[in-house]
Amino acid sequence: MTKAHLFQRPWFVLSALLAALQFAARADQAIYTDSLQDDWVNWSWATVNLANSTPVHSGSDSISVTTSNYSALYLHVSPMDSSLFTNFIFWIDGGPNGGQSVVFQATLDGVAPTNYVALSPLPANSWRQVTVPLSALGVANQPDLDGFWIQSTVRGSQAAFYVDDITLQSVPPLPPSTNANVTIQIDARAGGRPISPLIYGVAFAPASNQLQDLNVPIHRSGGNATTRYNWQLNATSHAADWYFESLAETSSAPGGDGDSFIQESKDGGAQAMLTIPIIGWVANLQPNRNGLASFSVAKYGPQTATDPWWPDAGNGVSTNGLHITNNAPTDANIIADTNFQAGWVRHLTNQWGLAASGGLRYYLMDNEWSIWHSTHRDVHPVGATMDEVLGKFCATATMVKAIDPNALVAGPEEWGWLGYFYSGYDQQYGSLNGWGVLPDRAAHGGQDFAPWFLSQVNSRGQAAGRRLLDVFTLHCYPQGGEALSNGVSASMQLLRNRSTRSLWDTNYVDESWINSIVMLIPRMKNWVATNYPGTLTGITEYNWGADDSMNGATAQADLLGIFGREGLDLATRWTCPNPGTPAYNAFKMYRNYDGNKSTFGDTNLPAAAPNPDSLAVFAALRASDGAMTLMVINKDLNNAAPVTLAVTNFAASGPAQVWQLSSNNISHLAGVPFTNGTISNVVPAQSITLFVLPPLPPFHLRTNAGAAPGQWNIWLDGQAGQTYALQSSADLLHWSPVSTNTLASNSFAFPISTAAGAIKFYRALWLP
Repeated sequence: MTKAHLFQRPWFVLSALLAALQFAARADQAIYTDSLQDDWVNWSWATVNLANSTPVHSGSDSISVTTSNYSALYLHVSPMDSSLFTNFIFWIDGGPNGGQSVVFQATLDGVAPTNYVALSPLPANSWRQVTVPLSALGVANQPDLDGFWIQSTVRGSQAAFYVDDITLQSVPPLPPSTNANVTIQIDARAGGRPISPLIYGVAFAPASNQLQDLNVPIHRSGGNATTRYNWQLNATSHAADWYFESLAETSSAPGGDGDSFIQESKDGGAQAMLTIPIIGWVANLQPNRNGLASFSVAKYGPQTATDPWWPDAGNGVSTNGLHITNNAPTDANIIADTNFQAGWVRHLTNQWGLAASGGLRYYLMDNEWSIWHSTHRDVHPVGATMDEVLGKFCATATMVKAIDPNALVAGPEEWGWLGYFYSGYDQQYGSLNGWGVLPDRAAHGGQDFAPWFLSQVNSRGQAAGRRLLDVFTLHCYPQGGEALSNGVSASMQLLRNRSTRSLWDTNYVDESWINSIVMLIPRMKNWVATNYPGTLTGITEYNWGADDSMNGATAQADLLGIFGREGLDLATRWTCPNPGTPAYNAFKMYRNYDGNKSTFGDTNLPAAAPNPDSLAVFAALRASDGAMTLMVINKDLNNAAPVTLAVTNFAASGPAQVWQLSSNNISHLAGVPFTNGTISNVVPAQSITLFVLPPLPPFHLRTNAGAAPGQWNIWLDGQAGQTYALQSSADLLHWSPVSTNTLASNSFAFPISTAAGAIKFYRALWLP
């Protein structure tokens, strides 16, 4: 991953340590023990010594606090979920005389509720333990607890007091319990749609060995920084993600970033997907390959924020809070039309060959067109219209197909719910003028953008005599905070469990501001079937957050199961989970659970749990060895789940193999008996369990006449101890039982009378 990719989505670059603290196994959090702990910092407006040597309650140091004019000891931390904690506990000493008047308050996102707890008068020359309930402070069960202060209530000065051993006491863990047994029916002959291996893709894996470890089939280069990639200079613009800076990649070789991405993908065994800009602008550089800033402070004046490492690069917002709108796009960019991008496609085909010969196969048409006016407002300040993006897409897709006819083109790569229905112009206009009038939509007969786009590309493709869109691609991020906050409060975990329904459930009303039935995959498939039949469907950006927790892992496993069950053709997660995290191993449960690249099956079998918010089950048959694979995802935060998997029309050769992810690592557990067609097991709370039923080995049925007058010998070759049913038919349609038996050895013969002359065909079926 290059520097350009570090700034793709900064709102996902959150503190991994905070997430780990929030999901820790209900452990107390130390705030001060001889020094500040766990990223707590001193924001006091009193005179404070964090290394006071006497008096101390324990250890070597305490905090001394000298106040005047209502000043306070103020300790701060990044906002955290307070539902994991019950009390502040600390020790306080009033010094030689004691008697100080102070109060304790906590803060939510920097603001203290009116609730406080009085600590006065402080004890003289002795330590007193204080327990302050979060509920008494008005900060219990909140997502943004970020500090507390002990404040003087006196206008003048007070003598120093001392504080030591400050702790946030955790909520006691709930005792484990067990839900009622759930029985899931799986019929091996029920039939199902193929599961595309391309649904297990990721974006920007840091190294090829991670692609190999995850057995990833497809690898995406996309995001905001790819919208203005200049292949000739090997440079890109970070746009609104990082101060609208155009910066050079490490190599000066033309197309170097794309070439290295393709090579890394190939080294990892994955197909690459590259983004071709269509916005009409690409990044520029100074002659010495130094960067350029779209909103130079020297040129456009002071701004509300600048790059800490490049003070002249501003965020494009004047100190009066208004966007700078008179900038010149050429300050840091150059115009790049379809001919410019054709040079890159020719470079790629010259370097790697045509798609049919192992070259780059997937071309993404830019990124999130309908918010260019926000993410790329330095070059595209007005929202893109429906006609603009259609024209730019068709021109670029036609160019790609002319150079490489077998390449696959994907788009429109839209950002989310509003982008599915409204152009960038209407999103910008609606946000500024109310949503009652949407000019661009009105000019197109009130049509929703995505189906309109599909129908128009279909028409233009027919006129051109070639398909211009191969994969209809959208982005999908839950809008209730699941991905953006990485939160793991109980309420957020339960929401994360439920909100995966937005991908498939035709009755689920999204619980965010969307407040509508999303049913994204069925919706996409219906749009395609109606407007551009034969087009594949893909979700090329998604993320449900909390990678470091089992809640994030169960959500990720649920998503992969949903993609396969609902028949999505392609998916690439934003981005690749960090190795060793539960979310990373959730991928491995589908793609490399045993370290030998064994995978989940490739033909879906119907399987439904009664409450998918707490238990999800996915089933499939695997063509490589005939095994049945059963993925059981217990999302329940606290309760184990007894599960009975009732399998019909499948003969297994032995017990079910079991792999399970219930913490950070995948464990290979003891096999579970497959008895009378059932697997019975108890899966732990917040776990992912894969059951693999190996099939019986193939058998061979053969006949030979002449064993005795009027008889045939029927020979059955298989495995000793297997039970079979032999059937016969005269017309291949109406089969009748002949016998049921168990093989005593690997080959078995028995006579069949042919006197009636009606028996002509035989078949054998293995029985469970």
